[in-house]
Amino acid sequence: MKKLHPVMFAGTGSDVGKSIIAAAFCRIFRQDGYHPAPFKAQNMALNSYATPEGLEIGRAQAVQAEAAGVPCHTDMNPLLLKPSSDHTSQVVLNGRPIGNQDAYDYFRVEGREELRREVCSAYDRLATRYNPIVLEGAGSISEINLRDTDLVNLPMALHAGADVILVGDIDRGGVFASVYGSLMLLRPHERERIKGILINKFRGDIRLFEPGIKMLEDLCGIPVVGVVPYYRDIYIEEEDSLALATKSVQAEQGKVNIAVILLRHLSNFTDFNVLERDPRVHLFYTNNTDEIAKADIILLPGSKSTLADLHELRRNGVAQAVIRAHREGATVMGICGGYQLMGLEVCDPDHVEGEIERLPGLGLLPVSTHMTGEKVTRQVRFQLANNSTPSAANCQLSTVNCQLTGYEIHMGTTIPTHDAPVSPLNLLEDGRTDGYYVNRTCMGTYIHGILDNPAFIDFLLEPFADKLADTGIAFDYQQFKEEQYDKLADHVRRHINLPLIYQILTTHD
Repeated sequence: MKKLHPVMFAGTGSDVGKSIIAAAFCRIFRQDGYHPAPFKAQNMALNSYATPEGLEIGRAQAVQAEAAGVPCHTDMNPLLLKPSSDHTSQVVLNGRPIGNQDAYDYFRVEGREELRREVCSAYDRLATRYNPIVLEGAGSISEINLRDTDLVNLPMALHAGADVILVGDIDRGGVFASVYGSLMLLRPHERERIKGILINKFRGDIRLFEPGIKMLEDLCGIPVVGVVPYYRDIYIEEEDSLALATKSVQAEQGKVNIAVILLRHLSNFTDFNVLERDPRVHLFYTNNTDEIAKADIILLPGSKSTLADLHELRRNGVAQAVIRAHREGATVMGICGGYQLMGLEVCDPDHVEGEIERLPGLGLLPVSTHMTGEKVTRQVRFQLANNSTPSAANCQLSTVNCQLTGYEIHMGTTIPTHDAPVSPLNLLEDGRTDGYYVNRTCMGTYIHGILDNPAFIDFLLEPFADKLADTGIAFDYQQFKEEQYDKLADHVRRHINLPLIYQILTTHD
């Protein structure tokens, strides 16, 4: 295949849809016979993923790699910031945490060149293996106050020699000002990298906007390469959790109601994407104590700050509501930080997370968690441990050879208290154990992605079989995701000038 220039999708601001557009082009290039890979020099997100090598990257780049049909790698996201408070983030470099920094210290000029060398080296390695590289910018392309320390946007595009497509969000209004203003704030040599404008999230009759396309091109001297309409029927994993509370907050009749507790520092919420699509389930996100009481199953999700979230759950009454719901028959399951929350205590004597040294947990599992500075990141294969495996009549997981997959990303170790029986939920392929199992209504695990396994969902839902008589069977989530990437690519293809984009990416300066 002909060598294409790398392409960067940069934005006029945050949440303009750069991540989804980049995923779409990863799939489009793959469909057209190329071998693309995603790249984002620095990502800020609580949603992360473990690579096959057991290292950590932003979930968005893992999704884009999946759309491109290639294994994810830390070179695709060499720098990941995981917020632990409003001002502080854990810094993950090349897949490994290197410490916590507040925003002011992180964005200081001193020491930036070392990080710049790292992200540029990661890009250079990636560029030798894939064609083309689909880069994603961060925030606004024109944050002039951070210009000297920017690692993600135009400095990265200049290093890569990338053609930049500027993405604007018309759904918010002000797209003319945001696009034109973003360009005018760039320095001349930076402006030369901008080769196209893409308008995203359009609603309404495109004929009404057609004069605006010409006006924008005349103002900016840059072609508009497409106007992509807003969509509602394509499901791609989201990068942040801002929309969770608006999805659904109430129980429904006729399905298994599953409540995911809305933690302030909720992370890896993509653990629940499969359940959102399962026809047997109504999944909702809530911290409303009345709605928690209506749930058949309560899921405690991962947390970037377990102790802070535990303190908040006790303060707002959610902890008591979960305990009461379990006493009245609801199943409670914790994943990662949620597993830690379910124990007897969470201890942090070394202040790994913050100032709180110890808090009592919900007391649903006879385990104790001790926070440590070492982060565990790995992909795993596992099966249910014998103590948690139901009879063959009840569940297909009774099959000894039923192999499941997932990944771990956590700090801290969790062990049974001295008088508790050993009762793991899972047996890992390498002989280690994971989690704790009390009974079918009370369990915890460190494994993210455990709910991506249809067999485990069957295990979780089996006690509610009386509600499932006429709702069908669980679907193949991997096939579903592949279909969604294809739908996204088709949607974007229909509304962009792809020949023009290919011309841009093959024309040398």
